[in-house]
Amino acid sequence: MPKLKPFLTQVDRSPKTGRSAGRVIASRLRHRTKRSLSLLPKLGAAWPGVPRGRPAMEAEVPPPAATQGYLLGGRIRYTQPKDGYRTGIEPVFLAASVPARPGERVLEAGTGAGAGLLCLERRIGGLHGIGLEIEPAMAALAAANFAANGYSGLAALCADVAASPLPRLLGAEPFDHILSNPPWHDASGTHPADGLRERAKMAEDGLLERWIARLAPRLKPRGTITLILPSRMIPEALAALGAGGCGSPVLFPLWPRPAREAKMLLVQATKGGRAECRMLPGLILHDGPAYTLAAHAILRDAAALDLQRR
Repeated sequence: MPKLKPFLTQVDRSPKTGRSAGRVIASRLRHRTKRSLSLLPKLGAAWPGVPRGRPAMEAEVPPPAATQGYLLGGRIRYTQPKDGYRTGIEPVFLAASVPARPGERVLEAGTGAGAGLLCLERRIGGLHGIGLEIEPAMAALAAANFAANGYSGLAALCADVAASPLPRLLGAEPFDHILSNPPWHDASGTHPADGLRERAKMAEDGLLERWIARLAPRLKPRGTITLILPSRMIPEALAALGAGGCGSPVLFPLWPRPAREAKMLLVQATKGGRAECRMLPGLILHDGPAYTLAAHAILRDAAALDLQRR
């Protein structure tokens, strides 16, 4: 399956010093990460429905070599690892399709460096969001990105989504919305050499089912869970969502080009929903070498994808 190209503006050199971006950003990231980690207990204590306590993160996490870029046409500052797993367009489309409103509680499973929550907060504003991430270094990056963009309502927790139970710091109150771009590459295939990339992309049998089984009980009645998945995993996802009490599924294909097979789909289900499954027309990503106007509006202009009213 072809890799979706990252939709980021890359900073190569520092305009003031001429030093390489990797060195400049790594230095800034160390300071920003330490500052963000020091704020996390305060964020958790102030977050509605979250008990006081220390987030499940390592206090001393060595930041990976990083690069500074932007999401949503420069609206979001975004630091991510220089090597290994790099953010593609998936979390941007995922965030665009979540029907959140200001003041609602949102959980992102497998947040990585926080791209999904960052894009969602930029579009909606005033959210109370938590990103779960199994890798301490990536969770620290997410926390640093939230702080760098001034999103005090967002926090990152280092935790395994598939573990039982989920961290107590999530609180007892259920969430209005859950979103996730879970690992989905076949574990029997070729594994990436980079450890972060491998753990972010490779999934053993049954992982998606376990994730949904852990996440679905955390939803409010009529709350939504939104996933972005390859087409081959749609049957497994629909079965797991149904078992978790999430119905009225909506499928939204992302067509790479006209008359081409859709490799990725957005899947959205509603807690307690009973309507039949709907397949929407979807969206064509490319017109020649460029993005289509509809795709550009989402990737650059933070436009929404309303899967419920289409």
